Amino acid sequence: MSAPAPHPLFAGITGAPGPVQRRAMAKAITLLESTRADHRAQGDALLTALLPHTGQAFRLGLSGVPGVGKSTFIETLGLYLIAQGHRVAVLTIDPSSSVSGGSILGDKTRMERLSVHEQAYIRPSPSSGTLGGVAEKTREAMLVCEAAGYGVVIVETVGVGQSETAVAGMTDMFVLMQLPNAGDDLQAIKKGVMEIADLVAINKADIDPHAATRAEAQITSSLRLLGQHGRPEHARHDTALWHPRVLQISALEGRGVDAFWAAVEDYRRLQAANGRRDARRRQQAQAWMWERIEAGLKHAFRAHPQVQALLPALQADVLGGRVAASTAARNLLHAGGFIDSLAIK
Repeated sequence: MSAPAPHPLFAGITGAPGPVQRRAMAKAITLLESTRADHRAQGDALLTALLPHTGQAFRLGLSGVPGVGKSTFIETLGLYLIAQGHRVAVLTIDPSSSVSGGSILGDKTRMERLSVHEQAYIRPSPSSGTLGGVAEKTREAMLVCEAAGYGVVIVETVGVGQSETAVAGMTDMFVLMQLPNAGDDLQAIKKGVMEIADLVAINKADIDPHAATRAEAQITSSLRLLGQHGRPEHARHDTALWHPRVLQISALEGRGVDAFWAAVEDYRRLQAANGRRDARRRQQAQAWMWERIEAGLKHAFRAHPQVQALLPALQADVLGGRVAASTAARNLLHAGGFIDSLAIK
């Protein structure tokens, strides 16, 4: 898997990776994350120009509960991949405070060695209330990294739990990290991230090898069970299809990283050969379009003059218990032109 050639915008003076390229990437992602109307128009033009230079990188999504060791593993994996000749971009999502709205954005501190390597690029972004463990403009940031010539783009999610599935809808492979002794047998078969995981990595296996072996057996069994019910193709022994695997790793000691990447390479080759990677990306592009449509409609609704005029009074009625919330919502949608006719009782 060779690294794609970077777009001239990110190539710098000599065409090689360096500070000029990183600065251009940072400015491009900041532009795409901006909510200003003029910046959005510039961002659309930028994405259109970059699009022909995207699509060649491998997109890897990584999720897991807080404390599972995602950042430590990404640094270990990133350094391993760089030694193999890859250029690695990491997009990390930091949870935003529900009180202050701020984010720490401290993932670069956790990846001290990888963050200073010239063959790596790390961009932390706040979740800003976006559900699913990713940021609103993570997809756009991925395209910037691909256009800059990074062959592997890793998306590290917030780490919120079983409902964190959005990253699987924007990457080629979804990896779930688990801990030994993280729950009972029923915990291993709970649906959500488990049933859409392409690979499960049990981290910190060095702490309790026996617990890690038990967890591997339990998760392997539950993946088979979930495959038989939710994803029947995973239950058949078809060599043309990928069957989710479970691996033991130790990010701190660097154990199992080579086996992990070998499994990723097997997955990549198989998905490219059977056409599922291209089909998955087409579905993701369509879902991305509808997601942006929904976000645009919500923004247009809130900015509509008649909605803004009615909102304070209706909101006060809802808070005072005089109008049902559903009725107020329909009234506002009607005022904004989203509903043609409305019967108000």
